[in-house]
Amino acid sequence: MAKILMFQGTGSSVGKSVLVAGIARALTNKGYNVLPFKPQNMSNNAAVTVDGGEIGRAQALQAFACRVDPVVHMNPVLLKPHNVQGSQIVVQGKIWGQASAREYQEIKPQLLDYVTESFNLLKRKADIILIEGAGSASEINLRKNDIANMGFAQAVKAPVILIGDIDRGGVIASLIGTHKILPPNDLKLVKGFIVNKMRGDPSLFTETMEWISHKTGWKNCGLLPFFDELKKLPAEDSADLKADKSSYQYGKLHISVLLLPNIANFDDFDPLKNEPHILLEFISPGSVVPAFTKVIIIPGSKNTISDLNALYQTGWDIDIKAHVRRGGYVFGICGGYQMLGQQILDPLGIEESSNDRIKGLGFFKSETILSSEKKLEAVTGHLALKDIDCEGYEMHVGQTKHHGTYKPFAYLDDSRAEGAISDNGQVIGTYLHGIFHCDEVRDYLLSYFGSSGDGILYEQQLDSVMNNWANFINDNILVDNLISL
Repeated sequence: MAKILMFQGTGSSVGKSVLVAGIARALTNKGYNVLPFKPQNMSNNAAVTVDGGEIGRAQALQAFACRVDPVVHMNPVLLKPHNVQGSQIVVQGKIWGQASAREYQEIKPQLLDYVTESFNLLKRKADIILIEGAGSASEINLRKNDIANMGFAQAVKAPVILIGDIDRGGVIASLIGTHKILPPNDLKLVKGFIVNKMRGDPSLFTETMEWISHKTGWKNCGLLPFFDELKKLPAEDSADLKADKSSYQYGKLHISVLLLPNIANFDDFDPLKNEPHILLEFISPGSVVPAFTKVIIIPGSKNTISDLNALYQTGWDIDIKAHVRRGGYVFGICGGYQMLGQQILDPLGIEESSNDRIKGLGFFKSETILSSEKKLEAVTGHLALKDIDCEGYEMHVGQTKHHGTYKPFAYLDDSRAEGAISDNGQVIGTYLHGIFHCDEVRDYLLSYFGSSGDGILYEQQLDSVMNNWANFINDNILVDNLISL
């Protein structure tokens, strides 16, 4: 049976996910069989698993760090927000239901059995399980029925390391405040703390680390300096996507991704941001698509009708059509592909939108009908434009039916013609997430759009960054000391 260690944060976005990934790689490199686990995650950035379900993208990255395939039990409860107050609930990889935030608090006890079942299955297969909490360890308003932080730690008696982020400010108060707020039984589980993302001279905080340890009784597990290479790893949350305004840069292919309110699977674009001859920019609602943009990407969406409404409200439909008239390219992925047709229908109210139909952008004579059945599948095939092998995954509800004849984007190995390319070759739609992760495909598409890739081997680059991150962690906090806890 595996040893277990849980990492919780003083708040959201303190670096739990990438820290767990780095520690997992460091331990994996030492010869341990390590597996990641997150009882509950909230994200529209999901990954398809080898066992045919979906989990949070962060846990897929942690599985990559452990050099294992992702499986649904690594993240048994995934909440996918579809409006301000409600989420779809995915349990062990499959849609289980949906609930408002208040309703979910009463549902959580029903999910604990699934969570512990998944955890126990993994525990029998590993030397070490690294568990990641969610949000803040001190959310006393959510402590009742909790399955994500101290509630789960109590259920499995997991020792806890608390992580604070000094880059945000207030790290001393957040650590001491967490110590004051936690009830005695939960407090007993906290064994140590890490202060993350230190910029500047670490020696200026050394005495403070010991003071915090003295005040709390927690072991000082280390001060981790800021690691700039982390920007090359996939972002977990859409809030991490930067929508900075860029200016024209000579010699670069300018790609603009529309930052839709319900953007999903935005890790599709991580390989593009690492290409030196590409300027990738996320355009926030209300901002005009820059005139120097060569390619507009309409990304995947958790709520396609709502996001298409937002697209119209911000005037992006005018920008997109003018862009095509000027000879520019449009690339729609999944929900973005659905938006390129004549209309989207939602007769069953799958998206809980105020509209059961919406007019599309009209680049293809097609319509999409949303349904209750969700397609989750890893696929392989080859491009239609050039005979290059490709792979990706489908993660969508609904089917798109074309009423015109279009060249497909790809021919899949299951004999399906997938996606569509407009007659003028400027508008491309596909359901395939992860298509830019294929190095040869990415190089070809960039040349098709008028530039070129540098032959970057994305997965090798990701692996190299993960090793560097693991070594950096081990040099600063000594992972063997963590395991001794």
